[in-house]
Amino acid sequence: MLWHPRRMSQAASAEYFDGWYRHMAASGVRDAMFWRHLGLPAHLLSTSLLTWDGIADVVDALDVRPGARLLDLACGRGGYGLEIAARTGASLVGVDFSAEAIRQATANARRSGTTAMFQVGELGAIGLPSASFDAVVCIDAIQFSARPESFAEMRRVLVPGGRAVLTTWEAVDRTDDRIAERIREVDTRAALSAAGFVDVDVRERPQWRAAERALWLEAVDLEPGGDPDLRSLHDEGRRALAQFDLVRRVLATATAP
Repeated sequence: MLWHPRRMSQAASAEYFDGWYRHMAASGVRDAMFWRHLGLPAHLLSTSLLTWDGIADVVDALDVRPGARLLDLACGRGGYGLEIAARTGASLVGVDFSAEAIRQATANARRSGTTAMFQVGELGAIGLPSASFDAVVCIDAIQFSARPESFAEMRRVLVPGGRAVLTTWEAVDRTDDRIAERIREVDTRAALSAAGFVDVDVRERPQWRAAERALWLEAVDLEPGGDPDLRSLHDEGRRALAQFDLVRRVLATATAP
């Protein structure tokens, strides 16, 4: 997600997100909202804001063939990675620092009859062999760890010629302190280039934004009551709308040399 607090120790952050995912699984209201606004089918368990059309954009950018090895970084409940693997015929591995997310992703793959592997790992310390993937995707998560080591890890695990595709948000003005610090830190073009990637391309995707705005408007009108998942969504909606026009939606692509 976009605005969740993460200025805490890694252990505490993982614990926070474990609880977040548990609350999410217990509440069906969030999923229904996301399916409706993002145009997603009911089997796709989303923890980000990528639309159905956005998935097609990511698949086109990845340009992978059946049998390719695909890594989904910060995979959450696995919904997007499983959908991309189904469309491309790629062999999927998902990594997330939340053990609860990995548990749910594994169960999600089992229910769908998809062969995939999910394991706990960090964006900056993936824990998988070098040159072991043909493509890496990171959906709406690099803003949580936009440090050089995260981009270096993406390059490390890719074979020469492998593709990296990221979706995220960037500040229109990185000096504007009204924008969350983690978003101001995101500069995908500079970070991918500094990590040694070539053919770096970062493009705005304003067409994805209408669905985001509509979702957040509904979220702030929620009466969350005692539901911790809906309270989290309501609060996130308020933060997102306050900064909505100060950030831009981007799709970044790059190639490992």
